[in-house]
This record gives sequence, C-alpha cells and structure tokens, in this order.
Amino acid sequence: MAIKMRILQTYDMAHEQEFLVLEKKFTALEKRCCEFPKGVRYKPIASALPTNTLIWECEFPTLDAAQQALKLFERNPQHEALASQQRKYFQSVRIEFLEKL
Repeated sequence: MAIKMRILQTYDMAHEQEFLVLEKKFTALEKRCCEFPKGVRYKPIASALPTNTLIWECEFPTLDAAQQALKLFERNPQHEALASQQRKYFQSVRIEFLEKL
C-alpha cells in the first residue's frame, strides 16, 4: 500500500520571504543527501487552505517508511538547524498520511 505523507506549514505572511528562503535551503539539502525523501512543495493559490501555507508531499511504500522519514529529519543536524530557524515563522503545522487507493 502506497502512503503519501503531507506536511502542511502555515507561516506568518509578514515573513514569507525569510520562510521561503529557508525552504529553498531544505530543497537543496534534499538534493544533496541521498537518504532524504525527495518531496514536492506546493503553495495554494485557490484552496480551502490559506495562501501562506507550504505543502510538502512525498510518497512512501508503507506508513512505517513515512514515519521513519520524519525521524530522519529530526536526527539530521543540518535539517534540524534549518528547522530551528524556520519554526519562529510557523503559525501551525499539520502532518497527514494518505493511503493510495
């Protein structure tokens, strides 16, 4: 069963530029580190979600693999250094797991 993990981060619109600069650094980190899942990022333009939301999605073979990716993010010092800079801009964060039918 394929699982899509979706991370939704709503951020302070007053700091959108700073937030998105850090997000580009996350993208570069994913490209450099072969063990990192390669997510796709979206920003709503017409949605029930506010436009100051970043959506990161990636498909995994199992729920356990998706959960292991979250643990990898937490354990990686480079990822954690970026995350600690970005957290101050968060208004909310939600993680969803979706089963592919």
